[in-house]
Amino acid sequence: MDWLFGTATTAPTLPLKMALTTANGTDSAAGTEVAGGSYARKNITVAAAVNGAVSNSADLIFNGMPAATVVGWEIWDSAGTPVRWSYGLFDASKTVAAGDDLKVAAGGWTFTAS
Repeated sequence: MDWLFGTATTAPTLPLKMALTTANGTDSAAGTEVAGGSYARKNITVAAAVNGAVSNSADLIFNGMPAATVVGWEIWDSAGTPVRWSYGLFDASKTVAAGDDLKVAAGGWTFTAS
């Protein structure tokens, strides 16, 4: 909010990236990020906001996942020391076996500022 209202000079370093979590974070601590397999954070692109909300404009495909139950997501920037900008739970947990891909379809993730 400080950045939005001009009381701080910090802006996110693009591109923003989605991380997947097996335990959700809090306002003060990151969640437990998926680790192993070929998992890596994915760049996220969004279309212009509509009614204060944005959605991913392209599929996000996390290839070669480790065996895991994914409960949520976090949005991180690409700074040298990345900053977590947001987090939340998926509508439903997603269980994957080792080697599976996990896909968040275009429009399947929505962020609303409130």
